[in-house]
Amino acid sequence: MVLFDLDGTLLDDLELIAEVAADVLHGAFGTAPDEARIHYLATTGMPFEAQLAQLYPDAPATLRSSAARTFHQRKVTEAYARAKPFPEVPKLLKTLAGEGWNLAVTTGSETEMADLLLEREGLRYWFDDVLGSAEGTKREHLSEYRRRYGAVPLFLVGDSRFDMEAAHAVEGVVPLGRASRHLGWTLSPQDLRSWGAAWANYSLTELPEALERLAKPARSRSPRRGRARRVT
Repeated sequence: MVLFDLDGTLLDDLELIAEVAADVLHGAFGTAPDEARIHYLATTGMPFEAQLAQLYPDAPATLRSSAARTFHQRKVTEAYARAKPFPEVPKLLKTLAGEGWNLAVTTGSETEMADLLLEREGLRYWFDDVLGSAEGTKREHLSEYRRRYGAVPLFLVGDSRFDMEAAHAVEGVVPLGRASRHLGWTLSPQDLRSWGAAWANYSLTELPEALERLAKPARSRSPRRGRARRVT
């Protein structure tokens, strides 16, 4: 079973979202846009409300709540309106499905919005489930899949320290990372490995080979479960 983070992992939208976040932080808290953008990228992966609590602990809670509402609204209308998957993602998902992997999405975004985005980009077909904020946190998503799939190899593919920590919080989940380069901010494969990623790269092109290598010992002990998926 492979669970994918959405923003910055399947969708090449982190820069678009960072632009929105920087403008919101500048308007709400007076942070210079360039500084606000880096602050957002440095804490991405956790819910935006948690980012605000970490970045602005002394700000009134009402101000943080208002800024979060504005961010979520603009994220949909400005960032998600232009979001596209990374170039290798469509082929990657087809390859993994053909190899017998069960696939799901775990995201802090609203479930319905994530569903719509994946449908719009022709990717929803490959996923058994899309788990968003309505179904809990990523740790809760992973815990549910660990309970549901027992000893089956379970992987989380994400793009942040938060994703790596969420995987390590659930026994038997192996974190894998997509590294990223942005103006003024880089998250290298070495960074992700230092936070526990068993594999990390700037592209997911070689993910099938990494999964096969990492899953081989556990697969020899565990029966495969899950529904078959048609591959065209």
